[in-house]
Amino acid sequence: MNILELTNLRKLFPLRTGLFSSTAYVHALDGVSLTLAKGEVLAVVGESGCGKSTLALTLMNLEKPTEGNIFFKGENVTHIKGRKVKTLRRQIQMIFQDPYESLDPSMTIAQLVAEPLHIHHIGNNLERLRKVKETLEDVGLSPAESYMHRYPHELSGGQRQRVVIASALVLEPELLIADEPVSMLDVSIRADILNLLSNLQKQKGISFIFITHDLSTAASFADRIAVMYLGRIVEIGNTQEVLQNPQHPYTKALLSVAPVPNPRLRKQRQLLEGDPPNPINIPKGCRFAPRCPAKINQCQSIDPQLEFVTTHHQVACILKTIKN
Repeated sequence: MNILELTNLRKLFPLRTGLFSSTAYVHALDGVSLTLAKGEVLAVVGESGCGKSTLALTLMNLEKPTEGNIFFKGENVTHIKGRKVKTLRRQIQMIFQDPYESLDPSMTIAQLVAEPLHIHHIGNNLERLRKVKETLEDVGLSPAESYMHRYPHELSGGQRQRVVIASALVLEPELLIADEPVSMLDVSIRADILNLLSNLQKQKGISFIFITHDLSTAASFADRIAVMYLGRIVEIGNTQEVLQNPQHPYTKALLSVAPVPNPRLRKQRQLLEGDPPNPINIPKGCRFAPRCPAKINQCQSIDPQLEFVTTHHQVACILKTIKN
């Protein structure tokens, strides 16, 4: 059963330009369709500016899509308002990238974790306190009593991120969206946080959308990987299929620079020339063509759509269409 389904989701940001204030549009999301099964972990991977964070904000109803639909547990939640938004946010929570900016420095850890319970009017004070203790223990801040009366500045970066995770978990959501949850942390503690998220996902059966720029991080955590480029998904499939048999030139380039423990297994780096095209002026044909090392003449005119290359693996690349 799918807990989430997106159909042709688009998000355009208007931008005033020129002497006469004509309107151009930033194509942050440009036709994103995907599904997420209950209890599944989907990693969304791509460079900065590809639309990953806009996708997360749109799913949280913090940004309204320009076109397309969002279905959560079978209900169309694209244009909901008022109380329905509040109900949705109880079921979908987000772990933000920066634990330093995510936490109010004037609040204690207990107050920060209890705040969502207050907002949603869940339990009395005693029940909230019990839930806060339980959730802090779940995220590895144990004993909880030694953390509850401290302030964010008294914790390490890893501990702060555990508090952020606890604040998201305390409502017992069905879907967690993690936006680069380890990118601001020291390398030495990234693995601990990833293991924590993986264990929590398995124990509680939460569905996860894990946003990252690092394919190696996605490999350790995700059931499926969706690779985004300039507002579109260009490849999506089971993690092992995408990693072992990447089909899109962009995915291959990302994999070639991903760190691997064994130097003998390192691949020759495929460094892409130039920067991604301007999202205001999307090129005709394949949007990756200006940087693609394998492009052919047809790439300049044909805009490839996602097509199946195996039962659970799709790619948007004209080269694969020709070969198949």
